[in-house]
Amino acid sequence: MPAKNPHAATPPAAIAPEGATEATAMAMPAAETCLDLGRAARCGFPEVVYGEGKPTPTILAIVRSLVAAGQPALVTRSSPEAAAALLAAFPEARYEPLARCVRVSDHAACRGRVGIVSAGTTDAAVAAEARETAAWLGVAVDFFADVGVAGPQRLESVVPKLAEADAVVVVAGMEAALASAVAGHLGCPVFAVPTSVGYGVSLGGLVALGGMLAGCAAHVAAVNIDAGFKGGFMAGLVARRRHAEA
Repeated sequence: MPAKNPHAATPPAAIAPEGATEATAMAMPAAETCLDLGRAARCGFPEVVYGEGKPTPTILAIVRSLVAAGQPALVTRSSPEAAAALLAAFPEARYEPLARCVRVSDHAACRGRVGIVSAGTTDAAVAAEARETAAWLGVAVDFFADVGVAGPQRLESVVPKLAEADAVVVVAGMEAALASAVAGHLGCPVFAVPTSVGYGVSLGGLVALGGMLAGCAAHVAAVNIDAGFKGGFMAGLVARRRHAEA
C-alpha cells in the first residue's frame, strides 16, 4: 500500500450556509457531490443519479435538490434500501426492482416510440433498465423479451411492431448476433447493448461487445457492457428529437 502523502490537503467538512434551517441542510447534496442543475437547460435533460455505491442519504439529498428545481429525477442501480427511502420521501415515485431504477416524475410525453428487444431471460435486468430509462424520457415503449436468434421465428413475429419505432434497443449476451439480425429488418437507428451473459469464452460481455461493434449493419451503434441506461437514453433522445422537429 503506498504511503499517505503528509502534504495532501484535507477535504473540507460540509458547512451549511449561515442561517440555514435543519430542513434546508437535509435538502443539500452531500459534500462530495456537485450537482449540475444547469444540465437540463444545456442538454434538455437533467442529471441522472447513478445509485450504485452512493449512500442512501446522498441519493435522497440529490433527488430532493432535483425535485426542488422542478426537474424529473431518475436513479439507476438503486439498492432496495435507497429505493425504499425514495418511495417514503416521494410517494409518487415508481420503483422497478428488476431494473433497479427509481423514477421520480417523468418528462412530458411525446409522440416518440422506442422498441426494446432482449435476447434471453438472463438479459432481462439490463433490458428493464433500458425500458425504465426510455419511459422516464417520456416516450412510448414496446418491449419484447426472449427473442434470441436460437429461435428466429420469434424475431419475425415482432418485426412489424418494431418497424413502427423511431429507434430500437437490442440487448444481448453470448455472441450478440441479435443486433445485426434485428437491424437487417429495420430502417431506424439501433442501439446495441451487450450483456455479461455467457460462458467462459464470452469474457464477461467482451465477445458480445466485439460482435456488436463488428456487425455489418450500418445503423447499429454499441454502448457499454450491461449499460441498459445508455441504450434506453440514446433511443429516447432520437425518438424525442425526431418528433420535436416534425
